[in-house]
Amino acid sequence: MKKILLLMVLFSLWSMGEIAASQGNQKIDNFGEAKKIINAIHKEHPYTIYCNCRYQGNKIDLKSCGYKVQKDARRAYRLEWEHVVPAEAFGKSFKEWREGSGECMKKGKQFKGRKCAGKNPEFAKMEADLYNLWPEIGELNGLRSNFSMAEIGRSISSERDFGDCKAKLMQKKFEPMDFAKGIVARTYMYMDKVYPGRGIISDKNQKLFEAWDKQYPAGAWECKRAEKIAKAQGNVNEILKERCLAIQTQQK
Repeated sequence: MKKILLLMVLFSLWSMGEIAASQGNQKIDNFGEAKKIINAIHKEHPYTIYCNCRYQGNKIDLKSCGYKVQKDARRAYRLEWEHVVPAEAFGKSFKEWREGSGECMKKGKQFKGRKCAGKNPEFAKMEADLYNLWPEIGELNGLRSNFSMAEIGRSISSERDFGDCKAKLMQKKFEPMDFAKGIVARTYMYMDKVYPGRGIISDKNQKLFEAWDKQYPAGAWECKRAEKIAKAQGNVNEILKERCLAIQTQQK
């Protein structure tokens, strides 16, 4: 009953126009602020997205998910906030990232890349979008890097052995464990919808994400999280709105 009431509040707010629809992040201006807000939201569900490791504060309990440290033990135990859609994936669509700008000067020299793009308010809002931020093992966050998502296949071994965490890396492609695939797909679909023209979903991955979305439907926490984020950053995730409404209908 509690879950149903939470969903009803979200949908009623949307229908009254109190929260923006079909738009991206409305309130949060930078990634630093975003990390504080999303960390507070996740306190009631302290588990990482790709390996389902439990964490407390900023420390990962690697034993809880059987993650095998690769090289950087310090980073492996550290909680980081993963951009499911990598900042580079949409950042390269900004001139500041590719070429720099007059605002991006250091010691008389112009620079480019993520720091320069951060001076563009639109990029800063995208980088700070809470729907795209999920907790993850720091080391795995770094290893995933900006690799695109893929279905590598059960018969193909990962280039790295992550122990009981069966995420896979192969030739600059990343395949999350099954329980994360739906979340990943819906995150990409949301970002592509509210920030059009930024090259977020390739034609090749469109079908992959549609398949993952159907095969691994949204769960209660994903929906509750979306309700909290909508209030925090001022826009509804319409991709999840449709799917969470279906859950609400089934539970009646």
